[in-house]
Amino acid sequence: MLTILKLFGRSPFAPLQSHMKKISECVHMLIPLFDALQKKDFKSAEEIATTISTLEHQADLIKNDIRNHLPKSLFLPIDRSHLLEILTLQDSIADRTEDVAVLTTLKQIQMLDTFKDPFNEFLKKNIDTFNETHLIINEMHELLESSFGGTEAEKVCKMVEIVAFKEHEADLLQRKLLKAVFSAEEEMSYSTFHLWQRIIEAISAISNLSEKLAWRVRRILELK
Repeated sequence: MLTILKLFGRSPFAPLQSHMKKISECVHMLIPLFDALQKKDFKSAEEIATTISTLEHQADLIKNDIRNHLPKSLFLPIDRSHLLEILTLQDSIADRTEDVAVLTTLKQIQMLDTFKDPFNEFLKKNIDTFNETHLIINEMHELLESSFGGTEAEKVCKMVEIVAFKEHEADLLQRKLLKAVFSAEEEMSYSTFHLWQRIIEAISAISNLSEKLAWRVRRILELK
């Protein structure tokens, strides 16, 4: 297994991509997590939530390794602080994903049929938004090869616009979902109703942070 220093030798962005790959594993575990909840398989949901926490911890270890082994004297094609800002945003996505997992295990909550479909739409759109941002991070080496210009930079700028549009769609779906949840308020206890609100808010943060991360890459292109 390559060490972080060896990854830096291949490309200054390889460690970021390694970190993002682990975060992707974390985010995509939300699909089986909520599938288990919808089936009222609370045991599986607990196990999946534990897996998400483990993946988040592994991402933290990669993050810390990057921070500890990023020499100040290392020549980087972008400012060192910008690289660390990208790392922090990536880390925040993993944190919010773990928050979702923790919230789902605070009590055995059930997903009502009233908002099941809009919830699934909302979850999928947030993950789609993250996936698009993951693709942008995977383009960083190609951006380096093109000196952050030309057709590659244009390609990434268009990818950022796609992320922004998907995040907007996620916002619209969130409103639709919240209306469905509020319409079913009397069918839930206050604590369950409040918990669903917190879960929805935490999931929404995934697309919000993904958009911020995409725009941070775009900002780097503007500074070049």
